[in-house]
Amino acid sequence: MGAADGKQGPLLCVVGARPNYMKMAPLLSAFRARSDLPGAVLVHTGQHYDWLMNDQLFRDLGLPPPDVNLEVGSGSHAVQTAEIMRRFEPVLDDYAPSCVVVVGDVNSTLACSLVAVKKHVPVVHVEAGLRSFDRTMPEEINRLVTDQLAEVLYTTEPAAAQNLAREGIAPEKIHFVGNVMIDSLLAHLPHAVPAASTLDKAGLSVDGRGFGLVTLHRPSNVDEPEALTETVEILREVSERLPLVWPVHPRTRAHLERFGLAARLATPSIALLPPAGYLEMLGLLAAARLVLTDSGGVQEETTALSIPCLTLRDNTERPITVERGTNTLVGRDRKRILCLVEAILAGRGKKGERPEGWDGRAAERIAAHLAGWLARRAVAEPLSRVSP
Repeated sequence: MGAADGKQGPLLCVVGARPNYMKMAPLLSAFRARSDLPGAVLVHTGQHYDWLMNDQLFRDLGLPPPDVNLEVGSGSHAVQTAEIMRRFEPVLDDYAPSCVVVVGDVNSTLACSLVAVKKHVPVVHVEAGLRSFDRTMPEEINRLVTDQLAEVLYTTEPAAAQNLAREGIAPEKIHFVGNVMIDSLLAHLPHAVPAASTLDKAGLSVDGRGFGLVTLHRPSNVDEPEALTETVEILREVSERLPLVWPVHPRTRAHLERFGLAARLATPSIALLPPAGYLEMLGLLAAARLVLTDSGGVQEETTALSIPCLTLRDNTERPITVERGTNTLVGRDRKRILCLVEAILAGRGKKGERPEGWDGRAAERIAAHLAGWLARRAVAEPLSRVSP
């Protein structure tokens, strides 16, 4: 499977969890559209294994079935990372890739980068340089380490390059390309499931006020009973002003049951749904009056769609969504959240603008740059072996 014949090995493209899929789909399409790039091999670590968070998303995004599925499943951060590394190493040996392409900041991103760099295979990191400056977030550690390992770092916003420069990353490794997440959004928005269909299926009746959309999964909001109780009470109060639709993450749903909070959400103005498919979620996002979330990707999507977003966190690794977009950081500040909800319902929500490079063509720019970079590297490697 490898490059023993002297040809460049394939691009080994890694996904592991839901946020990765939306980023990898346009990349695979752009890679496969270029004859000057080697073939792309899709490796799924199996970090997410729920059907609605895996198979349906692949189908919605038009992602091909993975060439390799490591089927790692759940576990602690240490167990999951170690198991991905153990199972990924023989795949790397079999395919002898020209590079490993990783996206985002999940455990799979870090684990596969570590294996690759120790086997002297270059790592290409898409969505590099994002920082929350909160090292209690596992994703922040994954981002920091992956960026130190990567040979090519593609960024989505100007602040990312500044972060990387502070961390000593050579400027020639850093390339601003825009946001592949928005590539997926713009490509699939015309095919989104209408929100009315999803609401009818959920049995939620909304009047002229419309509805708000909720997505919550961060440990800081859902893993401890005090924090989740506080969050639930805030949502109950918001729902008195605006009906809420909440596709509930499996771990969040488990904690709602475990902490005895599910009954507090048994109100006609809050619809708890199973995890939504990508096209369902797009339809809900596009039609929502406002969004309450702790998701990084949703902060970006709401900015692209000009939907007011209240982020239940004290920090964000995507500052451009606050500085130029529709996002506002609110933590779990009940009074501030309710004031902002009233302002949004009165038509005074943030309008924002779509940032540079969030135009649906980021993957094309990555593919073009990567083709040139690999060609230059292929020429330089033989020369370095014969140099004295």
